[in-house]
Amino acid sequence: MNTSMKQGNDMGEYMPLAFAAGIGAMLGSGIIVGLSSTITVWQKGLGLDTAQVGLLSGILTFAIAFGSLFGGRLADRIGRVVFFNWINLFYAIGAAICIVAGSFTTLLVGLIIAGLASGADLPVSMTIVSHDAPDDATAARLVSTTQVFWQVGVFISFICAFLVSTMSGATGGRIVFAILAVFAVVAWVWRLLSPTFRRLHKEADARDLALPATSRIEGKVSVTKVLFGTERKVLLTYFFAIVVFYVGWNLLANTWGQFQTYMFSKAGATQSLATGLGIVLNLVTLILNILFASIAGGKYRNKAFAAGIAISLVAMIAMAMGGANLWVIVGATAFMNLGSPLAGEALYKVWTQESFPIEVRASVQGFINGFSRLCCGLFALVTPALVLPSTIQTTMWCFAGIVVVEGIAGTLMIRAQKRYGTDEQRQLAKAHA
Repeated sequence: MNTSMKQGNDMGEYMPLAFAAGIGAMLGSGIIVGLSSTITVWQKGLGLDTAQVGLLSGILTFAIAFGSLFGGRLADRIGRVVFFNWINLFYAIGAAICIVAGSFTTLLVGLIIAGLASGADLPVSMTIVSHDAPDDATAARLVSTTQVFWQVGVFISFICAFLVSTMSGATGGRIVFAILAVFAVVAWVWRLLSPTFRRLHKEADARDLALPATSRIEGKVSVTKVLFGTERKVLLTYFFAIVVFYVGWNLLANTWGQFQTYMFSKAGATQSLATGLGIVLNLVTLILNILFASIAGGKYRNKAFAAGIAISLVAMIAMAMGGANLWVIVGATAFMNLGSPLAGEALYKVWTQESFPIEVRASVQGFINGFSRLCCGLFALVTPALVLPSTIQTTMWCFAGIVVVEGIAGTLMIRAQKRYGTDEQRQLAKAHA
């Protein structure tokens, strides 16, 4: 009972930190959906051709990927807390450049800066949250809570794009990016000036120092040496299982994130209907992400994973059998939105933060994020041709196969974690050995 009360107090005490990190996640999804849902507005306002439109979306994806790949390593060098406190200022600068952009080049520069900052923020924020949390269960709840904010970013971006869609020129796009810039400034100031956050960072550092020297990694840390060190069997098992799971899940999530409106339109929906359906369907996902956050640190997490994979598989098969019928696609998408939050990004974040030593978490998660984004960016080059009415059935059968693969990888991850334990459990076992 005392333990339960302590964990309850911990959740209330640490939740503001999850919210501050969550705003960074919201900015990450916001810039992706904010651009994709206003791209036609920018095209008309700035007189962009089709090639330039494609470049904006593609280069943003790659900027986020490179930010993820190298942000974690940079944070490990200059200090994770310093990086966490300041990175959203650079996002705000990038968004501000987009607001005043009067040409393709200026808009592209703004997107690159904001995209790099967005990609870099995620792995570092997750590491800060999991490091500052006092135990695994609290860390899992806090990390999964940040995923709720990711979905909030998607939801807000769809609503904003819908509201400004009738404005002339590029005004609607500028307003969406102005909103993102304001949130970025709020996150920057909050993280930098909060005395509560400074205290939580110091308490976490003190807990680390209290551990026996044998359970700490001293000096300069090499990710490769850690992964291939004394725990290589455990860490490499975790690493490859998580990579396969997340790349598979992200290929589907990115396809719907970037091309859902496109698919609906090609199946016969009007632009207003396609956008309105996007708002409703993402509301479903938002609610499920909130539900998953409540069970992420408990015994029902693995059962939720199994249910999520099964639901996602049924959705893909239904879409493959239903062909190009609009309402079959909409219904299957709604069903997929029920399964995806239960076996998706929130779980991937929790697994990564639980499994690896604190010294390399940001770098490992940054690499997985970046590698996954690169795969999605390359896949996005051919996605429009794969979701046309003439090809969508074959594509959905392939997606069903991807769901099976990610399900197998996730199952292997769950079994490995039961066998080897989390990083915290392994460190405690060393301390008592």
